[in-house]
Order: sequence, then C-alpha cells, then structure tokens
Amino acid sequence: MPRTRTAFLFDLDGTLIDSVYQHVLAWKTSLDAEGINIPVWKIHRKIGMSGGLFANILLRETGLDNTPERLERLRNNHAAAYKRLSDSVRPLPGARELLDYLTEQGNPWAIATSGRMETAGHNLAALGVDPARVPVVTRDQVKYAKPDPDLFLTAAERLGVDIRDSLVLGDSIWDMIAAKRARGLGVGLLSGGYGEEELSKAGAFRVYADPADLLLHIDEVAARA
Repeated sequence: MPRTRTAFLFDLDGTLIDSVYQHVLAWKTSLDAEGINIPVWKIHRKIGMSGGLFANILLRETGLDNTPERLERLRNNHAAAYKRLSDSVRPLPGARELLDYLTEQGNPWAIATSGRMETAGHNLAALGVDPARVPVVTRDQVKYAKPDPDLFLTAAERLGVDIRDSLVLGDSIWDMIAAKRARGLGVGLLSGGYGEEELSKAGAFRVYADPADLLLHIDEVAARA
C-alpha cells in the first residue's frame, strides 16, 4: 500500500508564534484586576492549557471562588490585555519557512490552539495563515482544550488524516499530554520556555529549539512517502 505523507498538527503560541510571555503578562494583568496575587512563574507553568481550566486551577490553588462570572471576567480581561501587547508578537524563527516547506512538499498541516479566535487571529495574520484555506482549530470549536486531545483530533479530522500518522508539535507539557491522549507522536519545541527533559517526560519523542531548528532536522521526523 502507498505510504502517506506525515501530517503536522501545530500548536500556535510558543510553537509558531513568540507570544508565550505576552500571554503570561496578560493573565497577570487579568488576575491582578480581580485582586488575585499569583507569581508570574506560576502563571507561566499553566500556559498552553485551556484558559478555563487554567483559571479554575489557579483559583482552586488560591482558595478563591471560581464563579462563572469571575471566570468570564478573567477571560475577557486577559483577551483585552493580550490585545494591548499583541503589537510585540512576532513569528518564531523559521516558522513561515517551515510552513512553506511543508506546503511545497505536500505534507498536510493544520493549527490547533487552546486560544480563542479573538486572541489567535492576530497571530495567524502575522504568520500569513488564512483560516479559510488552512484548517485552524481554536478553543471556540471544541468541547475541551489541552491537555485533552480534542483540538488535535479535530485538526486531524479536518485534514482527513489518521492521527496515528500525524505529528503533534508544541512547546508545552500540555501539548505533549494531549498528543499522547490523541495517540499522535509528540514533538517538542523549547521556544515556549519548557525544558527538554520536561517535554521528553511528558511524551515528546524529539525536541528542537524552535521551528528553524525543526526545519533543519525535518528528515528526522517526517516519514518519506
């Protein structure tokens, strides 16, 4: 039987876009507005998972009530704060080149992000990605976001590929856990601030510095058709 080309399912923030720390600061601003004092490093450790789950966990850790109204305010204030910081957001080194290469080689690819379109839209535009032409799955479109597998399973479905023939590429342990739950192969990138050992322990079978480094070693992960 003919072999299929490897499909690539990308996280967005910290994987293709250098935006993790802007999200950290935006969440810090949002939490401060609610009078919730949480150290920045603790916020960073949760970046990459579902925003709702993120807020629930932080509120539980602080012993504060996580009412629907408070969670909605946190989400809205985060989105507003991130928008104010978004002008400083840029694609990571090699991100555009990697996507162009995969397109030229005929490898299907999609983007699956725990962010909602209200924050992801600017990042997609910076990458030159048109959601009308490329499958983009956001938090708005699935029941559960990372570390649940729904985002990546939906991305594979929209590409018409088997998740078992796909690579899940992300910068956080939440991406790698979601990849394992989806039964896809996880590839980690260091460009979101997690360490190589952390990503490997969470399930990454290869770890690279950033998209440029991945492109340089693309033959190590993409099966030849």
